[in-house]
Amino acid sequence: MSNSHHPVRIELGGRRVNRIGYGAMQLAGPRVFGPPRDRQEAIAVLRAAVAEGVNHIDTADFYGPHVTNQIIREALHPYPDDLVIVTKVGAKRGTDGSWNTAQSPRDLTEAVHDNLRNLGVDVLEVVNLRAMFDRHAPAEGSLAEALTALAELKEQGLVRHIGLSNVTLNQVKEARGITPIVCVQNHYNLVHRADDALIDELARQDIPYVPYFPLGGFTPLQSATLSSVAARLGATPMQVALAWLLRRSPNILLIPGTSRVTHLRENLRAASLALPEDMAAELEGIAS
Repeated sequence: MSNSHHPVRIELGGRRVNRIGYGAMQLAGPRVFGPPRDRQEAIAVLRAAVAEGVNHIDTADFYGPHVTNQIIREALHPYPDDLVIVTKVGAKRGTDGSWNTAQSPRDLTEAVHDNLRNLGVDVLEVVNLRAMFDRHAPAEGSLAEALTALAELKEQGLVRHIGLSNVTLNQVKEARGITPIVCVQNHYNLVHRADDALIDELARQDIPYVPYFPLGGFTPLQSATLSSVAARLGATPMQVALAWLLRRSPNILLIPGTSRVTHLRENLRAASLALPEDMAAELEGIAS
């Protein structure tokens, strides 16, 4: 897409990051649990990402658990000065791989220390609190206790900035009354458009919005329109879906994940894919 009217970088917690970053979730094993099938390839993907200019990596210590952060540390530590690593707290994994709520002040303190230790840093740049009132979708409920605990960890100098994940507009408003919020990370893509109003509201406040599952996540998008547009542009459906997101709003930051270097490079090329007006309109029609 032409960079004349789309910013190439956005500010995230006072640092400028490229609009396509990298999500580390797929570096763990199946169902984001246990070690990856190929640890050397996982390390290669991270090193290739940074070599290609990625300066925003999204992770969580409950991926694995501990697996992705330990691989990030092995691959990239000592970290480049311009690299912003964003992590998440609020969940923990059962021994069976289940995702459990971990929102008490004690849970959050433990999670911050786990992230610090496994990433090998003294301070976490951005920590997103993932709301868990409903594991799969934003649901109303107060985040005040959890955010107050995170804000205290920030005052102690262990966390620089706080973001939110899996939240509603009401929760964003509540959170901003407690502590500055530097980003919001929710499920959003061409088909899953529940956050349209939230994205526009955050854009007015200059708060980055980071959509996860840009191609549907565990159940990939199936769309004849998407495939057709991709074929006409000589691009992959994933590239078109990412280009559409970049075009959707100037505050969107992307973190597509992959465990393969070839796929990583394909994703990054979406940044320069120009979506003509008519094709963008066709894609808009998918959601309806």
